[in-house]
Amino acid sequence: MSSSKVSVMLSLSAVLLSSLLAMAAAGNFYQDFDITFGEQRAKILNGGQLLTLDLDQYSGSGFKSKNEYLFGRIDMKIKLVAGNSAGTVTAYYLSSQGPTHDEIDFEFLGNSTGEPYTLHTNVFSQGKGNREQQFHLWFDPTKAFHTYSLVWNSQRIIFLVDNIPIRVFNNLESVGVPFPKNQPMRIYSSLWNADDWATQGGRVKTDWTHAPFTASYRNFKANACVTGSSSSSCGVTTGASTNSLTDQQSSWHNQGIDAAGRNRIRWVQQKFMVYNYCADLKRFPQGLPVECSRSRF
Repeated sequence: MSSSKVSVMLSLSAVLLSSLLAMAAAGNFYQDFDITFGEQRAKILNGGQLLTLDLDQYSGSGFKSKNEYLFGRIDMKIKLVAGNSAGTVTAYYLSSQGPTHDEIDFEFLGNSTGEPYTLHTNVFSQGKGNREQQFHLWFDPTKAFHTYSLVWNSQRIIFLVDNIPIRVFNNLESVGVPFPKNQPMRIYSSLWNADDWATQGGRVKTDWTHAPFTASYRNFKANACVTGSSSSSCGVTTGASTNSLTDQQSSWHNQGIDAAGRNRIRWVQQKFMVYNYCADLKRFPQGLPVECSRSRF
């Protein structure tokens, strides 16, 4: 065989291998998730590489991960409901079960056409939440897929949008603030009707003439500790430990916020934060929660 043919075959093999590796890295919805409700409204497409959730006047839909995780980094690309999404909520979160459950939330609150989505975040520990921070986004989340990530380790929880940190919840157990660290959690997502509260305090209702509403998901990645089997396993990437957020798969075990990350989170919170429980003195007339007096980052 001529050297040119060998070169072509090697090149094709390299392209095929890289494609397979990319697909493996992105996860497979058939392998990684179960549909929880909504029947045919939840669809896994493209050989497991795409998942869509629909909402109509009869039901929403949802899914959950087959695995439970205790610490790690979770990434998902999501494209939200387009057009008039008022009254709809697309929830994407980690949660355990029971009255003293832990939970780490992204919730996307729909709005009227032309009005911005509200990204609602919250942290529950031992059944207690009330730690809401809300943001508008600096892009249209319905036009393309964007990556929404959670880094969860024993020191902190970091919420990221397209690898830009928007919120940090630090472990402050030393001053009596509960922190999620003992309960394994599954990944959940759902699209549902919440027009009693989701859009402008419930003043704007869901317009069912626009149904079905659709949210789309792809490129799921979990670099995390999987629990619930005979032996737990942790997804660990190679390379030196770092605080930098520029590496999409940097070691999450002790990941924090470096100087560049602090600049980014300040930019987001100054320009796009629309609610912060730590600034709501009317809600907490007896004094703000303890963590509100501590460093945000």
